[in-house]
Amino acid sequence: MQKDNSTFRQKAMLRSKALLELERPVILETHGGLGKLYASCYSEFPDGVVFEKDSAKSSVLAKQRPTWAVYETDCVRAMAAGVGSHLPVNFVDFDPYGGPWFCMDAFFEGLKPTVPKLVLVVHDGLRERLKMHVAWITEGLQNVVDRMGNAAIYENYLDVCKGLVKEKAAKAGYSLRRWTGYYGRPAERPEGQIGEAPGWNATHYAAMLERVR
Repeated sequence: MQKDNSTFRQKAMLRSKALLELERPVILETHGGLGKLYASCYSEFPDGVVFEKDSAKSSVLAKQRPTWAVYETDCVRAMAAGVGSHLPVNFVDFDPYGGPWFCMDAFFEGLKPTVPKLVLVVHDGLRERLKMHVAWITEGLQNVVDRMGNAAIYENYLDVCKGLVKEKAAKAGYSLRRWTGYYGRPAERPEGQIGEAPGWNATHYAAMLERVR
């Protein structure tokens, strides 16, 4: 799936507001790309971790953020192995090409966070696929399909996301204290575009979690 940045302004605004939840953000970016979000939102913060599989892009990220740990690797495998746990990460930016659920599991299970307050921000591209009603064969959603049925997932995906974040957080010893989420709405429809514009099925959300055990 091609990465969609048609709602970048909304993504940056969501992250800027979420950063206000923390006195000293220590950031982990699961997919660094070419560092556009870093330049817009994270450049003032000296402590962070970023993953990027593409070697050309990871070289750009290393030059862009000399005080961060930059890893040229698959983020799921790396986080599952505990890469990034040398820092007390308290702000995680999930920006995958599709769904975030394998990434989120790898973060909680591999890094095992214990910080008192943890903020998650997500650009979730999975809903573009879900409009074809294939939730039953989609990463991380099989248990939700068993509860809700396949047909209900697309229309209620924001509620699905909130429920999954609460479940995963609870297993890691966190409770959900604040939540915001919306579906992407690009500011302009490309000329000649009929139907949904790119980004209309993107799902954006942020969760503030607090440690309870």
